[in-house]
Amino acid sequence: MTGWDISPSGVQSVVSTVREAAEGMNEGVALYGSSIQAAMEAAGTLSFGGEQRSAGLVAVALGEFAVGSERDVAFLPLRASNSANGAVEATNAYLAGELEQAWNAQHQASLAPDVTAFLEAARKQAGGSR
Repeated sequence: MTGWDISPSGVQSVVSTVREAAEGMNEGVALYGSSIQAAMEAAGTLSFGGEQRSAGLVAVALGEFAVGSERDVAFLPLRASNSANGAVEATNAYLAGELEQAWNAQHQASLAPDVTAFLEAARKQAGGSR
């Protein structure tokens, strides 16, 4: 830890770029979700006896794909956000002379995010459940 040489302006520049990219990823995730939904709706339905209608096989497959890829799709922007926040926390601690706190912030930022907890919180906030 004593060998650290952090440039706060350099960190700020990189964090700004990462946050901008994460915003773009979030927009892409939203577009991905709406595109999957539109494709499911356009895929048609199945009719049984002329009365009962249910989602068609293509729509069901698309829905299963979306559910199956949900964690992967959420991971990257969450990871970028956690890394940027950790870099800011570590830099602030470093500038305050709290090298152990800086190391802890850096270490926490290097860990994979808990996508399951993130998705559960997002569902609760949206009022939905899966």
